[in-house]
Parts: sequence; C-alpha cells; structure tokens
Amino acid sequence: MTSLVQKKFGEAAADYAASAVHATGPSLARLVELIETKPTWRVLDIATGAGHTALAFAPNVAKVTASDITPEMLQQVRKLAKERGLSNVVTAQAPAGDLPFPDTSFNLVTCRLAAHHFANPKAFVREAARVLIPGGSFALVDNVSPDDANLADAYNAFEKLRDPSHGRCLGLQEWSDLIENAGLTPIVTEVLDQDIPFDPWVARMRCTEATVVRLKQMLESEPLRAFLRPRETEVGLTFSLREAILIAHKA
Repeated sequence: MTSLVQKKFGEAAADYAASAVHATGPSLARLVELIETKPTWRVLDIATGAGHTALAFAPNVAKVTASDITPEMLQQVRKLAKERGLSNVVTAQAPAGDLPFPDTSFNLVTCRLAAHHFANPKAFVREAARVLIPGGSFALVDNVSPDDANLADAYNAFEKLRDPSHGRCLGLQEWSDLIENAGLTPIVTEVLDQDIPFDPWVARMRCTEATVVRLKQMLESEPLRAFLRPRETEVGLTFSLREAILIAHKA
C-alpha cells in the first residue's frame, strides 16, 4: 500500500529536484565542509529525496547508495546523477527504520531534511548506527522544534497543515538523546537559520487556497510569528526555520 509520504512526495518529486532549499541550502554546504571524506568511503543517504545530499558527497567517495521509500524520488536521483556524470551513485527503495543492508556496511550515513517524516525516529537512528562500520560517522540535518512544548506543538501543527505527511520535528535534545542511546558519540551540534520563501513552500505540497490562507494567518500570529519571523523580501513572503546539524561517531 502506498503511504501518505510516498503519495505526497511522489507527486512533488520534480519540484524537490528543483528546490533551492534542498539543492543549495546552507546546511548542505556546511555538512560537506564538516565531514572529511576519503576516496574509499561507502556512503548511505537515507530518505534521499531527489538526492541532493547523496550527489554532493558522490564526487569525493567510492560509492553512494541513495535510499528512499518513494520510487519517483529515486527516479529523480538517477536522472540528476546521470546529468552530472556521477556513475558511483546507486538507488535503493528502503524505509528509514528497517534498512535492507548488512551490519557495518557504510563509512558514512547521512539524512537531511527528512527525519520529521519518520514514524519511528528511534528505529531510524538505531538502523543508521547498525549499518555503520566502527569508526564511521552519522550525519543528520533536520528542522528542529523549539524547546517550549506549547510552541513546538503549534509549529508542528503548522507544518502538518501544509504537509499532512509531516510527522514531528524533534527538539535538539531529543535528537541528541536518541543518538547517544544508539551507541553513537555526538561530536558536532550546530543550529542555523534556513530562510523559506513561502510561495514555493506551499506550491511543492499542492496546498489549496484555503490552506494557504490559514497558513499565512498562523505565520503572522503568535506564538509562531516570533519563532518563524515572517517578513517581506525580494522573493516575497519569507520565514525562517531552525535547522540542526548533528554529527556523531561510532566507536
């Protein structure tokens, strides 16, 4: 049976391939900068979407496996890899919480801007740890919720209205606890702002006019206004999300 995540992202696969937030957002360049890869490395990118993170690492490693549950997304990965002349990228349809790969298969496991869709974040982190070689690295980038529980609930309701397949953005401490409980040692924790142009953001999820109106009302009202900081820019209405970069090592 096709899941809601597969349905929503299957419809939007081409949009995500072209999305500037996903293709060139500041967290991607920072992630590549933070991780010193080696030419012999095998890399797994979980919930790869259109493959932007997988493709960013591919030129510097031996092989990248881009996994996702959505076939249309994997088709975009193969298309973009071919366009860029990257022959060391393979795709695999796989759920984040039940990876079809042997233990200690990869030097690096990445996941960027996808974990808020996972039904079981704990299983995802444990699977990432399982498939890592000893000494390997786990790198997670995702939008994070504020520490205040009521504000976090309001923020996740905002995200879920726009995208019904949204699960929950975890807080920074929640991710740190899951990573440590999976036997990994956190070595980098950074939080940066990601500016989101509103119109493309709602267009990617095919929001109805009524939903767009409600999202704008939520964005311009407290408690979300102070957290998301909506403002007019040269590209129109824009707001800011908090993206966390967490990197951990497997002993």
